[in-house]
Amino acid sequence: MIISSSKSFEEILENLDNPGKIFVLGCGVCATKLHVGGEPEVEAMCRKLREAGKEVIGGGVAKAACSIKSKESLLENDPAIEKADTIIVMSCGSGLSVVSSLVDVPVHPATNTDSLGGYSEGHVRKDLCAMCGSCIADFFGGVCPTARCPKGLMNGPCGGAMEGKCEVDPDGDCAWELIYLRLKEIGRLDLLERIFEPKEYNG
Repeated sequence: MIISSSKSFEEILENLDNPGKIFVLGCGVCATKLHVGGEPEVEAMCRKLREAGKEVIGGGVAKAACSIKSKESLLENDPAIEKADTIIVMSCGSGLSVVSSLVDVPVHPATNTDSLGGYSEGHVRKDLCAMCGSCIADFFGGVCPTARCPKGLMNGPCGGAMEGKCEVDPDGDCAWELIYLRLKEIGRLDLLERIFEPKEYNG
């Protein structure tokens, strides 16, 4: 099981930049069991957002956010997702990354992924989330540089990539190429101007 904890509502609001129509998506597996992304939590988030003056067009819980196979299967949860300008995901970082890869709008986390307590549906999910406990993947278009870049670079590429492939892992895509393409796709290249300090892991 992937262990996640809820972000403060203040932090979630702070990260929403002109969100437009919001859809809130939870996860029916780990996040539901931990009470950070099940139906009651999704309903509470929708209510809080509306009370804060945001336009919420719907909310729902995916069977397993990290295992959504296609945009069509995502829309089966609720067709209103397609009308959203912003999606808030209440799941682990892998769920956020999967949802982000299927939609053309910004996706924001409502949780921090803290640790791995097992595996999902018999499959180990690699390279989507480093479970660092302080999720900022939304600033990178849902592509986590901590997990996806072998060098863990937080402020741009190293310069060693060739034709979109990583110099450390020539069979893997350069994480920063993916981040750039994703941010360009959603019209948020301005996020590349933000500088991130090194993370503190000593508690």
